[in-house]
Amino acid sequence: MSENSTIVAVATPPGRGGLGVIRLSGPASLSIAQALARDEAFAPDPNRATLRRLYHTDSGELIDQALITYFRAPHSFTGEDVIELSCHGSPVLLRQLVDCALALDARAAGPGEFTLRAVSNGRINLSQAEAIRDLINAQTQAAAQQAARQLNGELSAQLQPLKDALIRVIVQLESALEFVEDDLPESDNENLKTEISRLKSQIAALANTFRTGRLFRDGLRVALAGRPNAGKSSLFNALLNSERAIVTDLPGTTRDTLSEYIALEGVPVQLTDTAGLRASTELIESIGIERARRAMSDADLVVVVLDGAQMLNDEDREVLAAASEQTYIIASNKSDLPSFAPTLAGCAVSAKTGAGLAELRAAIIAPFANNDATHSALLITDARHHDLLRRAQDELQSSAQLLANRASEELTLVGLHNALRYLGQITGETT
Repeated sequence: MSENSTIVAVATPPGRGGLGVIRLSGPASLSIAQALARDEAFAPDPNRATLRRLYHTDSGELIDQALITYFRAPHSFTGEDVIELSCHGSPVLLRQLVDCALALDARAAGPGEFTLRAVSNGRINLSQAEAIRDLINAQTQAAAQQAARQLNGELSAQLQPLKDALIRVIVQLESALEFVEDDLPESDNENLKTEISRLKSQIAALANTFRTGRLFRDGLRVALAGRPNAGKSSLFNALLNSERAIVTDLPGTTRDTLSEYIALEGVPVQLTDTAGLRASTELIESIGIERARRAMSDADLVVVVLDGAQMLNDEDREVLAAASEQTYIIASNKSDLPSFAPTLAGCAVSAKTGAGLAELRAAIIAPFANNDATHSALLITDARHHDLLRRAQDELQSSAQLLANRASEELTLVGLHNALRYLGQITGETT
């Protein structure tokens, strides 16, 4: 792939729609647009849409009428000349226009290549490029908000003061190494230890938001488990606010796992209804029970659904034993019945009336909530960022210990340089 080539791709999702957008980026973008418009003098004003007819490069037949928007380098997403063609969203029409652009010496863009060029040309940094991916894949409003904040450069803005302060510490130690024959004065040594400790605490605080941030990005897998007729499917429907699962009074109605996504406090949750766990010789039900056990083992959280209107029995105890290997909570169902008397502590709910559902939703999120992070603050959502922050924190801890032991500046500087490099890898400043 040549960075000087002009690339082309359909920017809108596959399928039919009212609009389809084709994007070109590279030095030949404008000349390709001129060829499609059959007007060599066509010179659209930058950042303005111009309505023109587009023609086939070989036959000269009219393809479509489109809005052409020209973004002149370096004031474009990629930092290169960019042309966007907004035409009707017919896959056949879009394919024709891409083929014409390819015939005019453009080449098909690789996956993510427009964003790669934006990073290469300094229009965005690496963490912002990752935020574009997260924004596209966001499943909840909270996840989209976090991705938008990172795309806006908030993570880079938070890291820059840390890197600047770290550089000042490095400069002081390197100056002492180069120009001072004696050891650092005790007062300077204490100041450096205090500054390194402050930087380590700030990095740790940022890294600690990953527990909550990961939930917004990746979500939770939650399995409803229990014996037959405990009301799992009814509770599943109540949480979804939709009659998704078949519900009858017959035990063993659910024979397979059934999954749907819901949003709880901004966190995408994959909720899975499972077959009732009991001893069974019936083939189809046995397969469903095995899948239920597999769903429980794969889940981040198991909600054990008990029939609160009945005494705890051996089947309930078997479900609790299986769930004890995971993080689990208890939901005692059928709180609307007069005979309701839950044996174990947990959420008292009624799938029929909806009582207790708000408390159950809060209990599902509670084991994974981070009290140190708030939804309004920037959260670390990417595992790569979290790993690099932890590495930087460990390096600062090592350097602080060496400084406290009055080790040579050369040894102390190793960890500080490593920490600076790890912080730079988050934004792509160092690779």
